[in-house]
Amino acid sequence: MPRIPPVTQYGDEQWEILSKTLLDDDGRPLNVFATLAHHPRLLSRFNALGGLFLAKGTLPARERELVILRVAVRARSAYEFGQHTVIARRTGLTPDEITAVVHNGTLTAGDALLVRFTDELFDRDVVSDATWDDVAQQHRYDTQQMIELTLLVGFYRMLAGFLNSAEVESDAGMPGFPVGYQG
Repeated sequence: MPRIPPVTQYGDEQWEILSKTLLDDDGRPLNVFATLAHHPRLLSRFNALGGLFLAKGTLPARERELVILRVAVRARSAYEFGQHTVIARRTGLTPDEITAVVHNGTLTAGDALLVRFTDELFDRDVVSDATWDDVAQQHRYDTQQMIELTLLVGFYRMLAGFLNSAEVESDAGMPGFPVGYQG
């Protein structure tokens, strides 16, 4: 049972914001948005930044989703992992690659660098010079993309903390962690 239940009866201000978010197959807002609807002004700003990352960002979508999945794994956020597994598959990540992100399996050198970047930032709130330089060089990221990558990790870490603390329930049909995940 969620610590903060999703809003189910929306006021005009809430619905104006929620109607622009992702909706489920029945036209209802996803639980993350319906829960954040308790604070409409915050939800509006959350949607602006999250929407930038997902729809208007400069990072390749596949790489963005790999990083988000790694944050979800490290933060033990089943909600975030489930939602972004679906998106990650659409961007070209295979089930084997997703499992490798979870279980520290074999990844390409470029993907492994993104995992290393994410882990360093997650663990120490700073990325080493070597990792920063390696990611920028391997992926040919410019300054704007390096800023976006760093803030992407922080945004989804913040979201995972909220999802876990508010005990937001996964939306119907979302996958969970792969078999063997021990968080």
